[in-house]
Amino acid sequence: MTNFALIIWVYEQKGTASSITLLSICSFLPSILFCFIAGTIADRWDKKRIMLISDLIAALGTVIVLLLYITSVLQIWHLYIINFLLSFMNAFQNPAAYVATSMLVPKEQYVRVSGLQAFSGSAITILAPAFASVLLAFGGLKIVLLLDLASFMVAFLTLLFFIKIPSVKCNAKETQEPFLASCMAGINFLRQHSALLRIILFFAFINFIAKMGSYGMMPAFILSRTGGNQAALGMVEAAVGIGTLVGSIFVTLMKPAKSRVKVIFISCGISFLLGDVGQGVSRSLFFWIAAAFVSNVPMAFLNANITAVMRTNIPIEMQGRVFSARDTIQFSTIPLGLFFGGVLADYVFEPLMAAISPLQGMFALLVGTGKGAGIALMFFIVGMIGCVTSLLCLRNPIYKKLDDVRI
Repeated sequence: MTNFALIIWVYEQKGTASSITLLSICSFLPSILFCFIAGTIADRWDKKRIMLISDLIAALGTVIVLLLYITSVLQIWHLYIINFLLSFMNAFQNPAAYVATSMLVPKEQYVRVSGLQAFSGSAITILAPAFASVLLAFGGLKIVLLLDLASFMVAFLTLLFFIKIPSVKCNAKETQEPFLASCMAGINFLRQHSALLRIILFFAFINFIAKMGSYGMMPAFILSRTGGNQAALGMVEAAVGIGTLVGSIFVTLMKPAKSRVKVIFISCGISFLLGDVGQGVSRSLFFWIAAAFVSNVPMAFLNANITAVMRTNIPIEMQGRVFSARDTIQFSTIPLGLFFGGVLADYVFEPLMAAISPLQGMFALLVGTGKGAGIALMFFIVGMIGCVTSLLCLRNPIYKKLDDVRI
């Protein structure tokens, strides 16, 4: 709810796509920069303690936002700095959580537990915009931040008192290995397993283009198309969550696919086609909601299967470092995608679709006119590139190794 509320607050201050994307960049950049260190720490230290400390410091960030807001001195640049801090803590929390899940779940249930995780995440995606919109209307940003802190206490105390995470013994060689050498172990592992590295590089490219499309520009697209209608944005984001929720239910109940790799690439291509292309050429809230729903059903299958592929192909004692190496490579393109997406929207595609020209007239037949038409054109281009790339990778035999290897 806080993320949703802050996006609305930032857009009200600036009204530009780049102001929103810069907020997202600050949420990703530290996680990428500090992943190598965090992965090594996650493999060597107590996972539960790492998660508790990370959550506690992240909660302090929310306290600071609340105090700045109450005293009427909150500025956009404050949020950029605080998001940077929160992302820094996520760099340590995420690999610890990856490894903890692998330790708590049998290997044969990896796909199903990924489905359950997607279920909980999508439930949040559905409820957060709806509740945040109501709370913003009746209580303002202050009440949203107070509820953020209350939910933190529930999560913190649950992890502290009710969840026992077994320990993993590190062999003597790993504990005596120099810290920097240990940090590079994840990269070295991927270099020795080309199929894993190739699929990570594929998703690095996908993340880059996706952040210039609906997965990065959605708030700017909906708010600009609807004149700042936050209820419309809430409905579309809720549809994203409902689609993922439905998909995660299917993933949890269905038998795991024989070829996880095929599921990954087919799901990715369908999502781009139905999501970015569908929303780009649509001109009504109903179709934006429908496209958001149908494009996120296959995303649940993609995420569950790629997580299962990673867990079954990486030894548990290496997972913190390899997952961190993966995140560094795979997510390093996200800030670039967000940056270029905001710049291209504000300075290239929106001006292109606002000025009368033969090119604008041709594209207008596809995506319409008015504010947000330039972002719609970006959605269409991104969707076509993502769909074609996914189908081309589906034909590459190197990825079939990931269905065969078991450690």
